[in-house]
Amino acid sequence: MNAFVRTQATWRRLFSQAGFPSYFIGMFVSLFGTGLNFAAVTLYVLARTGSTVQVSLSVILLTLPRLIVPLFGGVLTDRVDRRYLGIVLDVVRAVIVFAAAALAFAGRLELWQLYLMILLLGAAFAVYWSTSLALLQEIIPPVHLVGANAAALVAVQGGMLAAGAVVGIIYDHAGLAPILAIDGLTYLISAFCFYRLRSGYTPPRDAVQPKSVMELDAPAVLALDAAEQPPAVLADIREGLRYLRGQPAVLALGLTNATMMAGVISANVIVVALSQDLLNAGARGYGYLQAGWVLGAVAGGLLALSLGRRQPRSLLISALIVLAAGHALFPFAGVVAAAVAMNTLFGACRAVGSVLTQSSILRVVPQHLMGRTQSAFALIATALQIVMSFTLGWLAEHTSLQLAFALLGLLYGIAVLAAIRATQVRVSQAGTAD
Repeated sequence: MNAFVRTQATWRRLFSQAGFPSYFIGMFVSLFGTGLNFAAVTLYVLARTGSTVQVSLSVILLTLPRLIVPLFGGVLTDRVDRRYLGIVLDVVRAVIVFAAAALAFAGRLELWQLYLMILLLGAAFAVYWSTSLALLQEIIPPVHLVGANAAALVAVQGGMLAAGAVVGIIYDHAGLAPILAIDGLTYLISAFCFYRLRSGYTPPRDAVQPKSVMELDAPAVLALDAAEQPPAVLADIREGLRYLRGQPAVLALGLTNATMMAGVISANVIVVALSQDLLNAGARGYGYLQAGWVLGAVAGGLLALSLGRRQPRSLLISALIVLAAGHALFPFAGVVAAAVAMNTLFGACRAVGSVLTQSSILRVVPQHLMGRTQSAFALIATALQIVMSFTLGWLAEHTSLQLAFALLGLLYGIAVLAAIRATQVRVSQAGTAD
């Protein structure tokens, strides 16, 4: 069976699963709005302040809540019905963005108000992302998790692709306010899709745990007695940390994924400067670069759909090496077309890497620990994002963009080492088992 036929069969199986079509549409629409918001705010801050350090501040504010919120958000994700939690988070984000849009339409939006919006959206997203990933684990059988994770990435990056294709045009012609209004509307649509996902209340602790576990790690015997009272928040956090300490391969994969995520977010600080200062392409050039990235990510997600359960780790490591070397060379692209082509390749590599690591994590981690596991990795990613965002912005403004991109390439080099470590642990455990 060739890759195209396997991909078709995977799509049919996934969309025959009850709830998955609503999940897919909700993620696509939500990330379309998020992509518009993120790109437009980046352009607005750079245009208003002329400072990459200020751009880095906006990125830091977006990610800063993830240093604290996931500690308790992960526990919340593992305690309450994840569908209802997703709906509440969507509605809250819609209210926040509509308020900012109203101020922008009235011409009264101050920079501190925009930063406050970013901070609040970052806090909500810190819980939303782990909730949506944990919810995917609930509605999809373990055997289809690789394909489901790839399809979800296609939805996410497809939404970002659509946003990248139009954000520059909308921003040039209408400014920030309409983009914020569209973003608020997408959150309401996403909430409706989550509402249609399934019916009835499903506590995560009562969910049936998957019997099959990926070959990467031994099963974790951490099921809780349903008759016991729910443990305290701190006890929940300690339980999640004990699990990660006992699963070194999962921890290495989480570090790989967290490093990639940190690279993607912090890169925007200098990619927008690349478009404006080196390529002289302005907002439209930045939009083209964003569109190229997510076009590659969609292509990479579709490729990952055909991988089945083989999950070749050599492909993961190769993709990470391309990201490391490619970003170091990125500022020497010279022209917009070459830069867009490179960013398309980066998007594809990032997508393949994300699917291979995330699907492995989804397979091995028990459902009642998934929220805390994802939140722990989010904390690692956030710490890296904050440090990298400020450092990249400072280097771009006070030294050179070339040096900033070299440091970004080094960050992806750390992801290469983490992926190699995960492979070594798996080989070691397989040898011990024999």
